[in-house]
Amino acid sequence: MLLIVLAYLGGALTILSPCILPVLPFVFSRADQPFVKSGLPLLAGMGLTFAVVATLAAVGGGWVTQANQYGRWAAIVLLAVFGLTLLLPGVAERVMHPLVSAGNRLTAFAQRGDGKPGFGGSFVLGIATGLLWAPCAGPILGLVLTGAALNGASAGTTLLLLAYAAGAATSLAVALLIGGRVFAAMKRSLGAGEWVRRGIGAAMLLGVVAIALGLDTGVLARVSTVATSGIEQQLVDKLSDKNNGAMMMSAKPANNGAMMRASTEPPKSANPAPLPVEGTLPSLDGAVQWLNSPPLTKEALRGKVVLVDVWTYSCINCLRTLPYVKTWAQKYRDQGLVVIGVHAPEFAFERNVDNVKQAIHDLGIDYPVAIDNNFAIWRALNNQYWPAHYFIDAQGNIRYHHFGEGDYAHSEHVIQQLLAEAGHGAAPSMSMTSKSADDAIGEGAMMQADNTDMRSPETYIGYERAEQFMSPGGETRDRLHDYAAPKALDVNDWGLAGPWKVGAEHATLEGTKGRIVYRFHARDLHLVLGPSKDGKPVRFRVSIDGAAPGASHGSDVQADGSGTVTEQRLYQLVRQTGTVADRTFTIEFLDPGVEAYAFTFG
Repeated sequence: MLLIVLAYLGGALTILSPCILPVLPFVFSRADQPFVKSGLPLLAGMGLTFAVVATLAAVGGGWVTQANQYGRWAAIVLLAVFGLTLLLPGVAERVMHPLVSAGNRLTAFAQRGDGKPGFGGSFVLGIATGLLWAPCAGPILGLVLTGAALNGASAGTTLLLLAYAAGAATSLAVALLIGGRVFAAMKRSLGAGEWVRRGIGAAMLLGVVAIALGLDTGVLARVSTVATSGIEQQLVDKLSDKNNGAMMMSAKPANNGAMMRASTEPPKSANPAPLPVEGTLPSLDGAVQWLNSPPLTKEALRGKVVLVDVWTYSCINCLRTLPYVKTWAQKYRDQGLVVIGVHAPEFAFERNVDNVKQAIHDLGIDYPVAIDNNFAIWRALNNQYWPAHYFIDAQGNIRYHHFGEGDYAHSEHVIQQLLAEAGHGAAPSMSMTSKSADDAIGEGAMMQADNTDMRSPETYIGYERAEQFMSPGGETRDRLHDYAAPKALDVNDWGLAGPWKVGAEHATLEGTKGRIVYRFHARDLHLVLGPSKDGKPVRFRVSIDGAAPGASHGSDVQADGSGTVTEQRLYQLVRQTGTVADRTFTIEFLDPGVEAYAFTFG
């Protein structure tokens, strides 16, 4: 219920967002008509269309996005004709008779034969408006859409999107009612009915132009006169606190690192109370494949203490927990602990089992890994985070969970407590590995984050979740565009330079050279990258404030800044050795085809 309220409030806040500007003229075109018979069906059609299209786009793949693009262009033409009939009814009738006749028929359909508004026509106009509406993706909408993509098609997914659309419709309805009274007063006092109609027609045509040029999803998505994202984040935080941190997806960059999915749960005490039963270990049959082990079942695991680690291999927060998980797996194996990694992919390339095999080899993971490409185990656990740890006792009951990084000492105490309950005796006093966890955490990307001086959040390159993109003109969706680097960057601003094609999830370099620039504040900078589609390596060169990184190079970069993208994974590009300050990071790719997904920091 809290999520529905949150989605509704997020939708209501869209009236304060600049992304609503291009569709306002379409809404106000019915301002001089009775609200119940005209404005209400328009808003209903707009909200319903948005909810349906957003649900399909979140769970249905690329074909839905392409089909929606066709629908958007059809709606653009339809509303342009409608706006033209309002603006220039006489001239347009002579110059563009066929199109204007269609517009007049549309206007007639939107009204009954007596010239009064009709429900059906307004509803059709609402559907067209809904196809064009692209709200700014603030924390709340990002939370809802990401949850829809991960949890699959369901009544809950559609209900949340309907709640978001209903919130937007409510705020627009208030504006429409106020606007209707203003227009009525203008008509009575000034006799300006014809000019009002023409003004609305001109505004509609400007809105059509803005949407056709992508300004609704580019420039306007970055320019906000009111900090709606801050308001939304406060709502997320307050409701998260009331729900003990168990929101569907936290949109907040946590203090423990730029998590793929950040946990807001506080650390537990080192001296825990008796562990309650939180549930039971669900079936593991949903795994599409098992690595390092034959398929495991919950029945076969009875009598064992089990740690389930939900992770994905390009997640920096998952990587930083791995030294501890690997140490526990080896340290307590002979006492009856079984560690199971449940690999639930975030990016499409993480669904490739060969990529996962290579990753667990490189990371030195020797315990069983279940490939959860369909998120079957994820949903069975009612999980919402990467990484997530579930601790199961010998009877198959979930006794404890922890989301995100940190609290490692308490997690190990839980393991020891469950082993003692199972009668497996005292744990060894020293690790049986050649290196302790404290040694392992200093290596590469698995080194623990410098949380005391990290001000940059996880940043996605694909337009679906991109924020603070500052190249002139914004991101052009799903087609090649020659970008220019921003002339000036504030902290956490970034941009592209060169010929890139930006998709929902990642950007692909379509030319021989291209750059990404980012103004950051953190000790470490990582970037999830992949080579060209044909697998050819892509050379790159990194610079910090215009110079080679030197001693501040990451584990995947030489001191002179050179490196090569050879596989789809997270690359550590910067590890500053000196004072952490605002720096401008630049990576220049020297070969075509590289795919860039997301920045993370530490």
